[in-house]
Amino acid sequence: MLDELDNRDAVKVRTLFISDIHLGSKASKADFLLDFLRVHEAETIFLVGDIVDGWRLKRSWYWPQNCNDVVQKLLRKGRKGARIVYVPGNHDDFMREFPGIHFGGIEVARNMIHVAADGKRYLVLHGDEFDVVVRNARFIAHLGDWAYDTAIALNIWIARARRLLGLPYWSFSAWAKLQVKRAVNFIGEFQRVVADEARRNDVDGVICGHIHHAVIEDIDGITYINTGDWVESCTAVVEHFDGRMELIRWQNVELPKTLAGPMVPIMIPQARETEIQAA
Repeated sequence: MLDELDNRDAVKVRTLFISDIHLGSKASKADFLLDFLRVHEAETIFLVGDIVDGWRLKRSWYWPQNCNDVVQKLLRKGRKGARIVYVPGNHDDFMREFPGIHFGGIEVARNMIHVAADGKRYLVLHGDEFDVVVRNARFIAHLGDWAYDTAIALNIWIARARRLLGLPYWSFSAWAKLQVKRAVNFIGEFQRVVADEARRNDVDGVICGHIHHAVIEDIDGITYINTGDWVESCTAVVEHFDGRMELIRWQNVELPKTLAGPMVPIMIPQARETEIQAA
């Protein structure tokens, strides 16, 4: 019955790009993603890395029912005809051992070039291969991951307090990250290096995840798109049937409202952002 309601009310798009769900982490907002997936139907779904958080699962096992629900929802979409492409990231790098393999209708690829409806070509990759810390100092990356977990834990308590006070959702962890000058510089450098990779591949743009900073912007003629995450910002990118890319922030099950907020700046004319306001 629920699937029938989903099909009736679904927003149909050509392509859906999602990354950094971190299933297996207590910080993952799997319920928000489930609601988003119920509302959106796509011909192709790209899972752009860090879908399962293998790092955290190795430390301690945590897999509640909503993690299963997300997996089952995606598999069900595949059975109904959607093409699903899994581009692994650093937290689920065990999947990189299976390029070209299909699991329950989900195709695994290290990266892929996506041709949009308007003919523009986008390189799709997770992006961790351009993160020097992840590549060359893995123990520092794990230490940073622990610090990030701590910030997320604080974020949960702050969110509860703000909800009791009737204040809108605000991400402490995202704010703290952006206050650190080194982090801001890292984001800018990451975006430039990934855009350079797109240029080397002779494509019009790049779609990635990894740094949990959702944005669509032009970088010297290359359309740089970061899908964000489902830990803090709850963001995804959709391609409409005319090739237009849209960044969506999903914060609850309410009516959509246009937002031009500072968390997810949109830099190119054909892009806009829609937010689902928190109750």
